[in-house]
Amino acid sequence: MTYIILLIGFLFLIKGADFFVEGASSIAKRFNIPSLIIGLTIVAFGTSAPEAAVSITAAMRGQNEMAIANVVGSNIFNILFVVGVTAMIRPIYVQKSTILKEFPFLLLSSIVLVILAYDVKFQGYNENILTRADGLIFIVLFIIFIYYLIDMAINSNDETNEENYKIMSLPKSILLSIGGLLGIIIGGDFVVNSASNIAIAWGMSENLVGLTIVAVGTSLPELATSIIAAKKGESDIAIGNAVGSNIFNILFVLGVSSYISNVPVQVEAFTDMLVMIVSTLIVYLLAISNRKISKVEGMIINLLYIAYFIFIIYRQ
Repeated sequence: MTYIILLIGFLFLIKGADFFVEGASSIAKRFNIPSLIIGLTIVAFGTSAPEAAVSITAAMRGQNEMAIANVVGSNIFNILFVVGVTAMIRPIYVQKSTILKEFPFLLLSSIVLVILAYDVKFQGYNENILTRADGLIFIVLFIIFIYYLIDMAINSNDETNEENYKIMSLPKSILLSIGGLLGIIIGGDFVVNSASNIAIAWGMSENLVGLTIVAVGTSLPELATSIIAAKKGESDIAIGNAVGSNIFNILFVLGVSSYISNVPVQVEAFTDMLVMIVSTLIVYLLAISNRKISKVEGMIINLLYIAYFIFIIYRQ
């Protein structure tokens, strides 16, 4: 029964995010908000809503191990598995702005996470913890990132397809938005509950469940979006989606989670953070070489993810 509730939770998260994006985008279009801005805010939030729901729910319940493990695990999955699978379908040609600005910002965000979390090393405290002050730092960085994205979009010559965001009746739009948010909240609750029960039943730590089952489940929207884009010949969307989602996860999800409740960080989490940074650096270096990630390189980074997956299970 626990596994059924977990699957139902994932379904609520994913469909809730879809409904929220559809409804909120329609409302935004009714108020003449540019499609480009909608894509960079509402849609970006929608694809990362599952991670946000799970981590924030876990933080509110004091299950902080899962909160940080979900973010770190999702980021590793996104940068290695999602990008790798997409490149194996079709080579990814990387945009110049992604190489020059977004990748460095993701690396900076990851390093800031380690510095703020590793209080024993950098602050001289007795324990490692993400505090409300740390959460505010993440949120400020997230606002800076959103400002950069909007500024870049406004100054870009690229046109966004207006048809991507359908205008529905206002009552239907509001209903979809509210229903979507409820689905995200209920799904997050189901996933955290069932994942905790699975951890207890199998003698697994919440950290391991967060890094594996929950991380993969909440990253399904990014995986689905990237595979569909690759099949349509738009594989370059995959790496932008992965990088943007990872920045969102660190700055917004952990920012809000730690602002709500202090997040204690286990020592083993720093190994996973290091893997996240090294994985990002590897994909960044591959992206710099000829500004593309080939099918062979996609296979290599997929194998790196499989190796990491085996490592964390063996570590448990």
